[in-house]
Amino acid sequence: MSLATSYFILPLVLICAFVLITASVKILRQYERAVVFTLGRFQGVKGPGLVLLIPFFQEMVRVDLRIQVIEIPTQDVISRDNVSMKVDAVLYFNVVNPERAIIQVQHYLPATNMLAQTTLRAVLGQHELDEMLSDRKKLSADVQSILDTQTETWGIKVSNVEIRTVELTENMVRAIAKQAEAERDRRAKIIHAEAEFQASQTLVNAAKVLSSIPAAMQLRYLQTLTEIGAEQNSTIIFPMPIDIIKPFLALLEKSGTTLGANGAAHDPLDTTLAA
Repeated sequence: MSLATSYFILPLVLICAFVLITASVKILRQYERAVVFTLGRFQGVKGPGLVLLIPFFQEMVRVDLRIQVIEIPTQDVISRDNVSMKVDAVLYFNVVNPERAIIQVQHYLPATNMLAQTTLRAVLGQHELDEMLSDRKKLSADVQSILDTQTETWGIKVSNVEIRTVELTENMVRAIAKQAEAERDRRAKIIHAEAEFQASQTLVNAAKVLSSIPAAMQLRYLQTLTEIGAEQNSTIIFPMPIDIIKPFLALLEKSGTTLGANGAAHDPLDTTLAA
């Protein structure tokens, strides 16, 4: 073999060896797995680390096991009470079975994305607007549960679904604002009525206590006079409680009643015209 031929064959051999080594030796990271096929037939799942393949007979598909995040595009949703809105969400999932993720579905990433969109519209369409605004976490859990059940056959685990925004039309925003204002007015009236009821009940209880003890009523009356007298008033008009003047009326009645000639009681103030 001539020297010129050797110079030509040696680079060719090196190139072929490099191609063979590249095709047969694969290195997988900790979060990667290799789905290996031999002549198109599933052989097994290998990795992580060094994976050796038979050139031209075996091939592999890399699968990432890390949690992946998908932004679900904005969806037009009509609620059960016929309110139109736009909703978007975020989906978190990861591959737990590389064999199923490659064999059972053609492209698991777009397939999961499309399934999440349709499931989001279907679940939200079964609820009213108030539930979407107040129970967003519960709706997210419902969507996650349905997606997890349907993607289980693909070897995919849906870990979380977060509904980010619920965008309403301007007319609906104004209607909700009016409804909230009316609800606040209703609560204010109820609280005011309850306060009036409690105050009246307290006054009734106080009146019962004062009526059972006459001296307490007189003391309360005198206390009120003291409070009025502390003010710089030139004229004070106040009613005279009957309980205060009752003792004086009793004394007046005793002193003014006398006995008549026939032993009958006679009031000197009561004069009768004789015929």
